[in-house]
Amino acid sequence: MFSMASSTLEITVISGEDIRNNRKPVKKNAFAVIRTDSQPLCRTEMDKDGGSYPYWNEKHNVEIPQHARFITVEVQCKTSAGDKTLGMARIPVSDFVGGFVPQSYLHFLSYRLRNSNGERNGIINVSVKAKVPEYAASSCSSTATTIGVPFGKTSCYGGVVPGVPVGVPIMKQYYQG
Repeated sequence: MFSMASSTLEITVISGEDIRNNRKPVKKNAFAVIRTDSQPLCRTEMDKDGGSYPYWNEKHNVEIPQHARFITVEVQCKTSAGDKTLGMARIPVSDFVGGFVPQSYLHFLSYRLRNSNGERNGIINVSVKAKVPEYAASSCSSTATTIGVPFGKTSCYGGVVPGVPVGVPIMKQYYQG
């Protein structure tokens, strides 16, 4: 990722679908908690009207440790007995960091939620974008065009090896001895 200690992700918790509490539709007060390594990172506001189809559309900038392999999103509900976890999804960091897309690519993702018994309990919709550090963005020319193959994470070219032009005519003088 970007630094040795942590990376910043922009996570938008968009909505949930078909969320239930003991197999009954949720009536109100659903919210989402984002965690990594059981450490809470942020929490959405409660959706008081959405019921089983809560809508949050809340953007959060979160620092995740370099070693984190998963981000956990839990959908919870405020009840008279306290906050109850209705479903959870473990999202691999590799789904949106690394690979063949630019570092600041905006990913729209949907994941199946599972309750504490491992049974299906709805879907969570999120978007995730890795934030490019200011020093990397400011040290590179914004007018440069990059063509290349993804490689590494810290180059001025946003994690790609600069391309080499193909089909450039070779000057004859080099072959005429």
